[in-house]
Amino acid sequence: MRLRALRGAITVPANDADAILEATDELVRAVMERNALGADDMVSCIFTVTDDLDAEFPAVAARRLGLDTVPLLCTREIAVPGSMPRVVRLLLHCYAQPETEVAHVYLRDAVGLRRDLEGAQ
Repeated sequence: MRLRALRGAITVPANDADAILEATDELVRAVMERNALGADDMVSCIFTVTDDLDAEFPAVAARRLGLDTVPLLCTREIAVPGSMPRVVRLLLHCYAQPETEVAHVYLRDAVGLRRDLEGAQ
């Protein structure tokens, strides 16, 4: 097995706890499905949010998905002028077979963040 890092992002329609949890749930599920991951494959996950999202911790959604043994951390993204608003990002560290291609996942308007990653949408 090899330690891998997966990236992902999703936009959130409003600074609302339910909206943040719903978007994070969608993102984490998509990353897990596209990479055939279970909680036992995960080492840790870092969530970042833009400054305009503070109604809830994204890690709450991951815990609700059963990732209670995975170390999770929430932090703020750097507030760069003109950057995309209301974005939850993740950096997931996991174990995978060396020959396995990783699938980064960018959803909703966040697809515009990494158009260079073919198949990430």
